[in-house]
Amino acid sequence: MVVTQQNRPLAAVFRQMGGGAFPPVVETFERGKTIFFPGDPAERVYFLMKGAVKLSRVYEAGEEITVALLRENSVFGVLSLITGHRSDRFYHAVAFTPVELLSAPIDQVEQSLKDNSELSMLLLRGLSSRILQTEMMIETLAHRDMGSRLVSFLLILCRDFGIPTADGITIDLKLSHQAIAEAIGSTRVTVTRLLGDLRTEQMIAIHKKKITVHNPVALSQQFT
Repeated sequence: MVVTQQNRPLAAVFRQMGGGAFPPVVETFERGKTIFFPGDPAERVYFLMKGAVKLSRVYEAGEEITVALLRENSVFGVLSLITGHRSDRFYHAVAFTPVELLSAPIDQVEQSLKDNSELSMLLLRGLSSRILQTEMMIETLAHRDMGSRLVSFLLILCRDFGIPTADGITIDLKLSHQAIAEAIGSTRVTVTRLLGDLRTEQMIAIHKKKITVHNPVALSQQFT
């Protein structure tokens, strides 16, 4: 069987950009550290190898809204490639957990896309998944009731970061109450209370900051 770009891991393809002369750089960020700010020059494209990255938009009133939570094997920082002209960063990218990234100059990525249509398809599939999650986050933030907003967010995390276990779906992220609150536009006190309610109802369990949703379907039906 001939191994093509389409059935090889995106990480392997990303590592080969530059033909070996200028390999992608490995970068690490601690939780809460900014990868890039809105308005920063769009000079590099990023591939997420480990951890989770939060993308958000900051509005004039100072409110910051989460639009996506990226998992491993995601590519981000490619808006300039899509628009067809150089533009500054549109989002605020923050390490939601400790992360490890590969980054490459945007010119190098652009040339690789021109040279290899299969790489373009890989990135397109990744962006399609990103768009779907952004739409789901918008629906989540449309809930005025914080309980519904929290449940919707947990269901997104189950889909994108969930691991099946004997007790349900465990979200494979260590989540502080503050991090959840920032993601859904709430407060730590409110999130702590709501998670406590879900535990009392035996909808979730929390062990070492990892949340297990016992039955996502039941949770969705009862609270959203």
